[in-house]
Amino acid sequence: MPEKTIQTKTCKHCNISFDITDKDLEFYEKVSPIFAWVKYSIPTPSLCPDCRSINRFMFRNFFNLYRRRCDATGKNIISMYRDDVSFPVYNYDIWFSDKWDPMSYGLDIVEWKEVFDYIWELHKTVPRINLMNVNSENSEYCNMSNYSNSCYLVFWNVKNDTCSYWHIVWECEKCVDCLYVYGCKNSYQCVDCYYSYNIMYSINSENCNNSYYLDSCKNCNECFGCVWLQNKQNYIFNEKYDKAEYFKIIEKLKIQTVENINHISEKLSELKKWTIVNCIIWHDNEDVTWNYIYNSKNVYNSFDVKNSENLKYSSTIWNFTNSYDVNYTAVRWELMYQTMFTLGTNCIACHNCIWESSFLYYCDSCHYCNNCFGCVWLKNKSYCIFNKQYTKQEYNEIVPKLINSMQINNTWWEYFPACFSSFCYNESIVNQYFPLTKSQSLEKWYSWSEYIHPMPNVEKIIKANQLPIDILNIPDDILNWAIECEITKKPFRIIKPELDFYRKHNLPIPKKHPDQRHADRMKLRNPRKLYDRTCDKCGIDIKTTYSPNRKELVYCESCYKKEL
Repeated sequence: MPEKTIQTKTCKHCNISFDITDKDLEFYEKVSPIFAWVKYSIPTPSLCPDCRSINRFMFRNFFNLYRRRCDATGKNIISMYRDDVSFPVYNYDIWFSDKWDPMSYGLDIVEWKEVFDYIWELHKTVPRINLMNVNSENSEYCNMSNYSNSCYLVFWNVKNDTCSYWHIVWECEKCVDCLYVYGCKNSYQCVDCYYSYNIMYSINSENCNNSYYLDSCKNCNECFGCVWLQNKQNYIFNEKYDKAEYFKIIEKLKIQTVENINHISEKLSELKKWTIVNCIIWHDNEDVTWNYIYNSKNVYNSFDVKNSENLKYSSTIWNFTNSYDVNYTAVRWELMYQTMFTLGTNCIACHNCIWESSFLYYCDSCHYCNNCFGCVWLKNKSYCIFNKQYTKQEYNEIVPKLINSMQINNTWWEYFPACFSSFCYNESIVNQYFPLTKSQSLEKWYSWSEYIHPMPNVEKIIKANQLPIDILNIPDDILNWAIECEITKKPFRIIKPELDFYRKHNLPIPKKHPDQRHADRMKLRNPRKLYDRTCDKCGIDIKTTYSPNRKELVYCESCYKKEL
């Protein structure tokens, strides 16, 4: 049955209106905690879905890494935190050791203090880990890296081998410059590609091999410059060629000349004028809304969701269920609300609480913990409040009193305030999805970082336009140089595995800084925004992430399925 609107509220931050439905109320009631047989009901949110997302995203810095010293050992480390933060930063090995005790920072409860005052004090003082990398080797320049090997500048890096310059990558090998890619090997400059081998410059494609410049293709092999093809081989710009002629033509097209690049761009642009697309990008779903959702059921107002069900207002989720307002989460846990990168069950308003955590409330970076309230950076603890140990009975008596005080102050089940974040607006992931200029950020009372990375210590800096186009003419000495980005003028370096990859695949040295290349890839994805337009086939009103000025023919789902 469709959801029924029960209430329309006005966001206290941006003043837009948003609806509360009967299904929302059912969920809030379901996850409301119970202490001593009394349920402490979660109220409806005071912020709209976008503003709730912004608050959570403010706490996640993927891409900005800094050189600083470990405050425990004095040794140089790579960290996601600048050296001017108020709290100590420890290297991974020190943080997980028994050489310090986060419980020593515990706070006594006094009647006049508000809950967020305690949490803020802990945020400012408790030592933090430099990078969230788990069981990864030779990947010290990665963040949020798990079970990966020999990766460089890969963020949200899971079970990858010898990859570089990525964001959101899982189970891939020997790939460079990709975004939202899963199960791929020997691929370059790909966005939203899955289980493919040796594909280059491709987007939204699945189970494809040995191909270049694909857009929304499936089960294609040895294709070049093709759009919305399925089960094809030896196609160039959506036209069939015999095998010998195919290889003869693409050997010329693959040469990175200005003429070839312009020709490929023009042909793809022309193809897209006549390409029929579904109003949403998804497959194998039941009852879902919004974009990049796969093999899922009952998922609403969400993006980048795979193998999940019963979700709402969530993004970048893998194998999750029965939750609202969650981001960057995997493994089949449930009953989560207002969480960021938290793996467990029955966790509410938490950030970075992973490794089988449960029944956590307002906790930040508590691992293998359960039944904790307002704690920061604990491990293997239960029945703690503000980093102080209590008995189970004491915990169950004190937490309801804290909840009552939050209800009086209208802060009950709001996420951490954005000002609690250790990162500025332009440092955090929020700027990827809700971009603001410096003046816009400051106008909204968000902080802004002016940090400039020091110049690299290299033999020389060469302008990008001075690089030879042919990779065969690139000397080994380039590993000792820095290249000046042709767009931002920021210098960047080439590492040995990267150079080997370009030579193996006959690819040119990039002329843009990794940050700029990532920004370019982000623009290839449909935005996390819905537009009102009409189906180009039947004329009914539809909502889609394809803006009205896009070239493709956008069909409603019914017309699209008939066309297939």
